[in-house]
Amino acid sequence: MNKTLIKGKIHYVGVNDRNKHLFENMLPLPYGVSYNSYLIDDEQITLIDTVEASFFEVFLQKIHRLIGDKPIKYLVINHMEPDHSGSIRLIKQEYPDITIVGNAKTFGMIEGYYGVQGNQLVVKEGDTLDLGYHKLTFYMAPMVHWPEVMVSYDSTEQVLFSADAFGCFGTLDGGFLDTRINLDKYWYEMVRYYSNIVGKYGAPVQRALAKLGTLPIQTICSTHGPVWTEYIPKVVSIYDRLSRYDADEGVVIAYGTMYGHNEQMAEEIASELSARGVKNVVLHNVSKSDPSDIIADIFRYKGLIIGSPTYNANLYPGIEALLSKILLREVKGRFFGYFGSFTWAGMAVKKMAEFVEKSKFDLVSEPVEFKQAMKGDDFVKAAALAEAMAKALGH
Repeated sequence: MNKTLIKGKIHYVGVNDRNKHLFENMLPLPYGVSYNSYLIDDEQITLIDTVEASFFEVFLQKIHRLIGDKPIKYLVINHMEPDHSGSIRLIKQEYPDITIVGNAKTFGMIEGYYGVQGNQLVVKEGDTLDLGYHKLTFYMAPMVHWPEVMVSYDSTEQVLFSADAFGCFGTLDGGFLDTRINLDKYWYEMVRYYSNIVGKYGAPVQRALAKLGTLPIQTICSTHGPVWTEYIPKVVSIYDRLSRYDADEGVVIAYGTMYGHNEQMAEEIASELSARGVKNVVLHNVSKSDPSDIIADIFRYKGLIIGSPTYNANLYPGIEALLSKILLREVKGRFFGYFGSFTWAGMAVKKMAEFVEKSKFDLVSEPVEFKQAMKGDDFVKAAALAEAMAKALGH
């Protein structure tokens, strides 16, 4: 059995990274990550993207096992992030006559990152490249999620090489096709990947989906995660919903706490939401939960409640950082509530009011503010905030 074959003459030559702790030095990788590259063993042998440079020797060995000493004619670069383009200089050294295929913005980045010159083929929207059996057509997908991004479509086998689109975290353990592996871990990792990396660029993703929706696609070869065949409708649906900022019914309660008082308020709100029929209630202590998980849940659910103590006449640092991450991703269409506490001078609630103005979220009620520990009336206010959120969600 040819274990690398995807379809036609297309082979998987990607690698798995189980060593890296943080993706982009920020996002935890509990299941690792794959860097996917594809080799088309056609009349004109073509490589689609590369891998992170530290895996080059493994990458090169996979290529040699497939084609031996035969030369590679083309290297197509769909996306220039270094986890995909990092081996360009090394590939060029191994195959000095290779022609690099990209768009005008691609080559400016290749020069800037790697100083690589030589044979170049600059392609534009709709240009085609005949490899013999396979025929590639190129479509620009700017800001999904870098400005140079393009995708390559093989009309012969109806395969889309989609750059980072439709990707997710997680190594490919054993197989790489969605039909050969257990997919359980990838669905949440797809949400976390999209919301934290691509999340800001919902409108460009929607434009790309509209453009690619006219193509008959039987296989999607992303640069991270499984090769999609059987589950393409589900994968496209996830990206479509996330890029429209559509969400399920539910509430994320994210809070900062030093002595437990804001946590008590969060628990009270959660209890009332549950009593009113809201089943999806997720609590995050910002000092414990990783921000990537909080952001993923904010993309998943329609309701968001944030609580912060006053800290140095400002927001609790973890809450301040979270609000910045939400604004950076331009999340839309959320119902919002907030609460805050203080000991002698309250500022947290005032600062979060500024976030409401910037986010343009739908405020469900007036904020709740309490001094020092929670008292009788504070429990009533917590219940009222929860009731307003439940009503906004249709309960």
